[in-house]
Order: sequence, then C-alpha cells, then structure tokens
Amino acid sequence: MTEHVQKPKRKKRIQMDILLRMIISLAISICISDVFIMLSVKIGNALGSEWYLHFFPYLNFPLFVIAFIMIFLLLTRRIVKDLIKLEHGLEKIAEGNLGFRVAVDRHDELGNVAMNINRMAERLEEQIAKERKIEQSRMEWITGLSHDLRTPLTSIIGYIQLLKTESFRDKEEYSRFVQNTYNKAVHLRKLLDDLFEYTRLTSVGDTQLNRKDIDLFQLLEQMLFEFEPLAQENGIRMVKEIGPSPTMAYVDSDKIARAIDNLLMNALKYSFKPGTIYVRLKKLPTHITIEVQNRGTPLTKSQVNKLFDRFYKVDFSRSSEGIQAGSGLGLSIARNIAELHQGSLTLHHADDVFVFTLEVPLCNSGS
Repeated sequence: MTEHVQKPKRKKRIQMDILLRMIISLAISICISDVFIMLSVKIGNALGSEWYLHFFPYLNFPLFVIAFIMIFLLLTRRIVKDLIKLEHGLEKIAEGNLGFRVAVDRHDELGNVAMNINRMAERLEEQIAKERKIEQSRMEWITGLSHDLRTPLTSIIGYIQLLKTESFRDKEEYSRFVQNTYNKAVHLRKLLDDLFEYTRLTSVGDTQLNRKDIDLFQLLEQMLFEFEPLAQENGIRMVKEIGPSPTMAYVDSDKIARAIDNLLMNALKYSFKPGTIYVRLKKLPTHITIEVQNRGTPLTKSQVNKLFDRFYKVDFSRSSEGIQAGSGLGLSIARNIAELHQGSLTLHHADDVFVFTLEVPLCNSGS
C-alpha cells in the first residue's frame, strides 16, 4: 500500500517566489556593481590613468548582467531541481512504474503538481489492481457458470437419450424422466435469465425503469403466497411481518419483484433446515424497507465484503442439496435493481443471522 499524499497546508504562489528571488538578485547585483565602481575609481585615481577611468564603465554593465544571472540561477536552483524531479517522476510513471512517487516537498504550485502526480499514480495503481481483481473474478465466474450450464445440459441430454431409446421400465419411470428433463430445462433457463438480466442491468442505455405507483404490501403478499409451498418442501417456515395495506411506492414492479425473489431464494438456499425465514415490510417517513432474515452458516468478514460483488460466488458447499445451484448473480442483480431506484440493498450479519434490507423510495408519481 502506498501512503496517501497529504495536501500542503500552506500555499505560496511560485510567481511571487520567483519575483522575490529576482528582486534579491537585482539588489545584490546593484551592490556588486556599486562596489566595483568604487574600487575602479580608487584604482584609477591611484594609478593616475585617464584611460582606465574612461574604460571601466564599459565593464560595469557586463559585470552587472553576469552577477545578476549567476545569483538568480543560484537562488532558483532548488526550483530547477524540483522541476527536474517532476520530469523524472513523470518519465518513470509513464514507463509503467506506478509505485514511484515524486519527492517534491513544496507548498506552492510545484508542490501541488507533485501531489497531483502522486495521487494520479496512486489511483492508477489502485484502478489497475481493482481491474485485475475483477478480471480474475470474472474468469472464476465464467468457469463456475460454464460448470453450472454444463451440468443441467448434460442431464437433459442424458434423459432425452433415455427417452429416445425407450430405456424406461414403465409409464411411471417415463413420467419421472420427462419431469426431470423439464426441471433441468427450467433450471438452465433460470441460469441464462440471470446472466441476461445482469448484463442488461449493467449495460449503459438499457436501464430504463417502468415506474408506477404500486402497493408493495399486495406484491409481497402474492410473492410469499407463491413462495410458501417451495419453502415448506425444504423444511422452512415463513413468518410475515408486512404491516397493513396499502404501502405505496413509485417503482418498477417487475424489477422489484425480481429483487425480492432473489432475496427469498438466497435465504432459502442458505438457511439451516429446518429453519425460519422472516419477511418484514416497514414504511418510514422517506422510504420503505423490505427485510429478509434467516439463519445459516456464518460467513467470514472477507466473504461478507464480497457478497454483492459482481462475479463473486460463495463456495458451492454452502448451497442446499435440495435446491439447484444458481448463477451467483442473484444478490448482485438485486443490488443493481435497488440502486436503479435510488435505493439500496445492505446486509447485517451477526453470528449465524443474516438480515438483508432492501430500501426503495416512497410513492412519487409527480417526479
């Protein structure tokens, strides 16, 4: 980690600094010129040479100019050295050495330039590290997704082969093969839908919301009614604390429903079984929150920090055996949907308790 460059507390304009050195150089040069005149007059009088007295004024001006230039260069030597350091630093950074920092300790424009060069290099270094991390995560995600897509596809091909060759004992086994083929096909479509939805949400120019005033109470009530049989099959009890109707919000109902469904499926996959999922709907003065709470295998701090990252997927060992593995994009999609609504999706994790909070704005049909 590189140290963050501190902003100078005191600023001096470099023009004033150079002007001051110029005035000092001029004053010293005038003093030297006066001394030279006095010495020349004394020497000329001592020698009694008229020629010398007439000649030395022609030497005075060149001496004055030379003295002024030498003193000015001497007084501005540090500025020149710092400029050379800036040039050297920019050359090093341009060559790709982003860990290099310009060592210019000044409180003027040159100091600001050095500070901004160091800040630029620091941010470029952080950005490149971030991009490398994202690329690594993307490759890991592509590998995982390829595995996820191959598994149901292989099963579908296998069942179709069995059906094609009539390798079943009776009608009951035939029906089971057909049902399994259908389930695998639905799972494959769900994986592809997640990939398409994530790509669409993160694509520039394709994130238009179809907002309208909807009753979140009714939406949540309907979704939980449809979700409860699946929860019961997996030994999960649903507890609803969704308050009174109506609870109006100005949102895209399809996308909000997708975000809620992703949270419910995430809780179902990773809950202890048997277990309980709590769903709460709260209306606050400026926004509405939907909470999904469950108990599951605790995560490390590093896993919690990465949980909403794109292309991040928690280890397969945490997923429920009774539910097919997802694409790993559910939470990322849900957060993108929340942010498109100027809302948020956060996680509070303590021990084995997970509370996901989806926040959306209140009804705002006039906007």
